[in-house]
Amino acid sequence: MPPQANAPLPSGYQLDQYRIDRQLSLGGFSIVYLAYDAQGSAVAIKEYLPNALDLRRDGQIEPVVLAEHEAAFRYGMKCFFEEGRALAKLMHPNLVRVLNFFRANGTVYMVMRFERGRTLHDLIQKHRGALRERFIRGLFIRLLNGLREVHAHKLLHLDIKPSNIYVRTDGTPVLLDFGAARQTAVSGQPALRAMYTPGFASPEQLDRSAPLGPWTDIYSVGASLYACLGGSAPPPASERQRQDSYQPAAAAFAKDHSAQLLETIDWCLQLDPLARPQSVYALQKAMARCEPDQPVPGTLFTDLGAKIKAFIGRS
Repeated sequence: MPPQANAPLPSGYQLDQYRIDRQLSLGGFSIVYLAYDAQGSAVAIKEYLPNALDLRRDGQIEPVVLAEHEAAFRYGMKCFFEEGRALAKLMHPNLVRVLNFFRANGTVYMVMRFERGRTLHDLIQKHRGALRERFIRGLFIRLLNGLREVHAHKLLHLDIKPSNIYVRTDGTPVLLDFGAARQTAVSGQPALRAMYTPGFASPEQLDRSAPLGPWTDIYSVGASLYACLGGSAPPPASERQRQDSYQPAAAAFAKDHSAQLLETIDWCLQLDPLARPQSVYALQKAMARCEPDQPVPGTLFTDLGAKIKAFIGRS
């Protein structure tokens, strides 16, 4: 693994009203920390720090931005700050809660509620091919409630994937990492394009001229569902557009899951945006519909709850 490009803030560093404890994760645009507020409550703080535009070495606090990257850095920082303002308005049990956002150290920070649990990616790796259909349906029906709230505020997530879906210790899902979230076109303003994750990103995210919409996030939901069954994402959209090697879920997983669920996944993963569900509500209706011999996913973790809690506790 290559060394981390930007050094994190040191443990114990006082950032505004928060004390940094340690780094939690690293992305191409940001570092996320575990920190504690003045009351001793745990929070997650996301720091805007794009690897391609700046550099911060050990012992430094402010990033060093080269003159030729200054404009791009400041534009990205402005977008990040505006996203914090927009996302702070979202209050839903299945969305990560943004508590604060502020400028410091020549960059910007987003403070979020710290969630305890494990990512869906962790669960997929632990229970590869063994996640039960009732669990999958129940998890995503609830997660889609949160995504409906995002879309209702004229926002798109644009980076839905198992590593951005958290399963709390009580078994409820929460959609994380809105760093890629962008407001949709409003008043003629073009949508901003974000970094995408191959396999989970829709074809239109690769084409700057293609319109983005709820159908874009729905493709990523379908890819995440596919990963729950097969352990990994479907082929990247770029490869599928050249020569589609996608094996439909209806064929790949017919022995272990209902035809209705598999057809729903394949519906979400259509390359043509118009051939997918056009709204989260339409997808939710499909996810709640079961085969005659399948139980309705009313209680989410009645069968897997104990196992998942035990796994989260051990990890």
